[in-house]
Amino acid sequence: MKLSTLAMTIIAISTLSACAELKDAGRQIGATTKEVTTDIGHASRDATRAIGHASRDAVNSVKNDLSEDDTL
Repeated sequence: MKLSTLAMTIIAISTLSACAELKDAGRQIGATTKEVTTDIGHASRDATRAIGHASRDAVNSVKNDLSEDDTL
């Protein structure tokens, strides 16, 4: 009887420690995923902003060129 109680105790402790390790691994994966998606989002935002500014500048340049041609 004592042997089965000891075996059950060892199994319970190892199961609990495995759950804690699994929970920690899940947290690490979640945190890493959050960091990566944040970095991707910021890079996308920055690229979109740069494209928008370049497009705006190109349109303004064309408008200015057309305005100068009309005054000639």
